[in-house]
Amino acid sequence: MSFILAYDLGTTGSKSCLYRISDTIELIDSYLVEYPLYTTGDGGAEQKADDWWNAVCGSTREIITRTSIRPSQIEGIAFSSQMQGSVVVDKQGKALRNPMIYMDQRSTAQIAKYLYHGFPRIDDWNVWIALRSLFITGGLAATPKDPLWKYHWVKDNEPEIFARIYKWLDVKDYLTLRCTGRYGMTYDSAHLTWVFDSRPGRLRWSKGLCRTFDVDMDHLPPVIRSTDIIGGLTGQAAGEMGLVPDIPVFGGGGDTFSTAVGSGALDLYDTHIYIGTSGWVAANIDRRTVDIGNFVASILGAIPGEYVYTAEQETSGICLQWVRDHLALDEIGMYLDAKHIADKNTEYESLYEFLNEIVEQTPPGAGGIIFTPWLHGNRSPREDPYARGMFFNLGLNTGKRQMIRAVLEGVAFHKRWMLEAIEKKIPYQKSIRFVGGGAKSDVWCGIMADITGRNIEVPKNPQNAGTNGAAIVCAVGLGLIGSFKEAKPLVPVDKVYAPRSEYKKMYDKSFAVFKELYAKNKKLFRKMNQ
Repeated sequence: MSFILAYDLGTTGSKSCLYRISDTIELIDSYLVEYPLYTTGDGGAEQKADDWWNAVCGSTREIITRTSIRPSQIEGIAFSSQMQGSVVVDKQGKALRNPMIYMDQRSTAQIAKYLYHGFPRIDDWNVWIALRSLFITGGLAATPKDPLWKYHWVKDNEPEIFARIYKWLDVKDYLTLRCTGRYGMTYDSAHLTWVFDSRPGRLRWSKGLCRTFDVDMDHLPPVIRSTDIIGGLTGQAAGEMGLVPDIPVFGGGGDTFSTAVGSGALDLYDTHIYIGTSGWVAANIDRRTVDIGNFVASILGAIPGEYVYTAEQETSGICLQWVRDHLALDEIGMYLDAKHIADKNTEYESLYEFLNEIVEQTPPGAGGIIFTPWLHGNRSPREDPYARGMFFNLGLNTGKRQMIRAVLEGVAFHKRWMLEAIEKKIPYQKSIRFVGGGAKSDVWCGIMADITGRNIEVPKNPQNAGTNGAAIVCAVGLGLIGSFKEAKPLVPVDKVYAPRSEYKKMYDKSFAVFKELYAKNKKLFRKMNQ
């Protein structure tokens, strides 16, 4: 019996989870500490590095206080975190500026400088540079949100800060630095810089691409596996976290890859859907694969020799938060008054329970209303920072409850769109794992089954799939589990939702219209939002 601390550092907060590993993986306790997101008028999205660290420390101390586990019983630590951030630090490991997170899209001039020039070009990209990147990395830094362009944004706009950079890190790798005082970046984060050679047998920084994209290789940290120990917890970090020194800290993984492991989607071609703030559809594959037309790429994951073939959605579960805050506040207020709810945590859970009740009481199809969940642009299968959300087909008989249901259906339509794009390169999957906060909703699980036409499998505690994956990484690294494949029985399916055939024809028709809405409005989105 071993105890492990796993962390899920997301867009809105950091969740600390204490796990017990024996013949099962058991969640003992969890605690969430929230922090703000800072946006700028020019498309910036930043957070404070100290907010992340303070959340990690505060939630750890809370868990140790609330449980009977002694700090000396903790055998390992691992992080799962948001990805595609850019954290630049000095020689003392101090963040030189607020980290730019995955949502930051300021770097339009930087991507234009390096990709949108020369001849020949396809879709604005320089063909020779794009082909070289595809050959070496299996992909391309094709959007302003990619970390490569954030790095150059700092270089162009804050030269005095850039001159002091010692290392360039992703979010998780900054946190392991704070824990151990040692630098390391896992394969998944290194791959997503798009200057990392991901070809089998290579797996190293590409000198050629660093020259092409003007990246100082001295800024790049050592690259490690998710199951490697970066170092032991330092005395200072242990004191701040309420732990003891020298606890092994593992490489961990980004949220997509930790979630793939923690969902139990561990066999070849196993596919999972995630709905959190953002969302994705991802499948395990054994070769590098890219689909430029649908903006899907394979990224090195936690399982050696395999990749995670991933399609991303910029705004997913946050669409329900938008509904809560902007569409349902009056009904929610009456509901809370009737229930006499004042406690914040109880209120939070009750709000979403209430919204789910509303959706369940509303007939499938939402009265013909279709919602497009592109509140911060589109990513896959159509990369478009100018796309936005809309309600289509409103009428005099349209009610608010139909609009709320349409939001959940719209997110599911987009997941089907990405799932079908992924299955252009992998075999059809009859059963799909579903995790993230969205998977806690029975009605959303049913909608996902009806719209995708698949059996939707939900493991226990689906909202903790990321930390579950980080715990498995720890367990494999410590030798408590022989391999990732052996971990699959430890993540059993708790519920299965089968598609209902009576709604197939209706949802197929609405899905076709959903895709057309983007095609017919693409130019208008650009006209309004460029």
